[in-house]
Amino acid sequence: MPQSYEPAINRQSRSFPYELRSFPSRLVGGKVPAELAKWMQAVTLGFHGDTLGDAEIELYATSAEVDGQVVTGAYLIDANAPAGAWGPAYPVATYAYHRKSLNVGAGTLLPVHQITGVTVRPSHRRRGLLRAMMGSDLAQAKAAGIPIAALTASEATIYGRFGFGVATDNSTIEVTVKGGLDFIVPAAVHRGVVEIADVSTVRDLHNEIFARVHATTYGSIGRQDMYRLSASGEANYGLAKPMKNIRAALHYDDAGTVNGYVTYRPRRDKKRPSVEIIDFLAVDDAAYLALWNYLGSLDLIDVITWDSAPVVDPLEWAMAAKRLYKRTLTEDHLWLRILDTPGALAAREYPVDGTLTIHVGDPLGHASGIFRITVVHGKATVTRCPEDGSVESELSMGVSELSSLYLGGVSAHTLQKAGRIREESPRAVARFDAMFAAAEAPHCMTDF
Repeated sequence: MPQSYEPAINRQSRSFPYELRSFPSRLVGGKVPAELAKWMQAVTLGFHGDTLGDAEIELYATSAEVDGQVVTGAYLIDANAPAGAWGPAYPVATYAYHRKSLNVGAGTLLPVHQITGVTVRPSHRRRGLLRAMMGSDLAQAKAAGIPIAALTASEATIYGRFGFGVATDNSTIEVTVKGGLDFIVPAAVHRGVVEIADVSTVRDLHNEIFARVHATTYGSIGRQDMYRLSASGEANYGLAKPMKNIRAALHYDDAGTVNGYVTYRPRRDKKRPSVEIIDFLAVDDAAYLALWNYLGSLDLIDVITWDSAPVVDPLEWAMAAKRLYKRTLTEDHLWLRILDTPGALAAREYPVDGTLTIHVGDPLGHASGIFRITVVHGKATVTRCPEDGSVESELSMGVSELSSLYLGGVSAHTLQKAGRIREESPRAVARFDAMFAAAEAPHCMTDF
């Protein structure tokens, strides 16, 4: 006999037939709560990952608890799922956040609200679910005093409408090393010592090394606990078992202290033997170039590939044959969303003193207003101005544009040419660019 199914509910019978529920990622009594386990399975579905087993769910929950992750699910209410389908205990949309810090220069690590795990089930799209989750979460982050939200996007066209703007890019590179790497200044790549280590050593060193790199890298954002395991090849999201062919090399400074590492995986391809970099952290330039010199010395390898290289890379200019360094892809990486305009702008440093009045539009209202930025000795005082017509802005932009400009990864001049900002006073764009110029290109080494 054919199987009998209950009739599907009419989900259009209510304007928003969903309930948003938030709860922490944590074990209770040493076990993963069923609600959290189902939320994780829904995230895995959204990112096309393998179905999670109990051990994998426990690993992810334990790691997320270290980060203080809070998750949100959108659940159908007053509905019965058709027989055989996932029931209402599984969320139809997911969202999560944790809070760490963003390096905005001059040694300042600014608190940041990091958004992750965003999915909407295909059968429930265009119902306002993402807008509901995002709107509620950003409002709570603003109320908590967090000046900036951040995410790394799987798709490039979703988050601009919520006020996010691209703040950093990453490059995928191929470096030809067949026959070894030659450097213009050989002495620059021979400072300190590089030695092989067990990958478990990287797992144990990761947090300390990253903290040092994070503190000195403009545009860096905090890493989640899982990076200890992914850097060492022990586990990753979607792969909760070790990769057996991960190798590690450590760099020691003149005092014998580890100040950098690289983990990598050989690719067995007879036509084009290569090595893929898994993670690469270097506290200083000496460690960075020395580790690249090591990679260039690997036997039987033609090419080194890396998908998280900085857009402005010292390696390219250190190599004797610059053409052996190739960018195969450059794409957006870190997206920022200013929530507190005075707080965010006052936190960063400025190379040029001056005064500028800008108008910021924000459809969600968190960052909007007219603001006068006064920079003295590199520090800004940001004053909210009345919006009664008594103060005229010199430059107008949306919060997405201001968020992209925040780290100096793009210039106001470029966004003006793109039609995205409006100059209300002569030379305002040039003055903005002089004030917001960054001493170095921002670089983010974290996906989340």
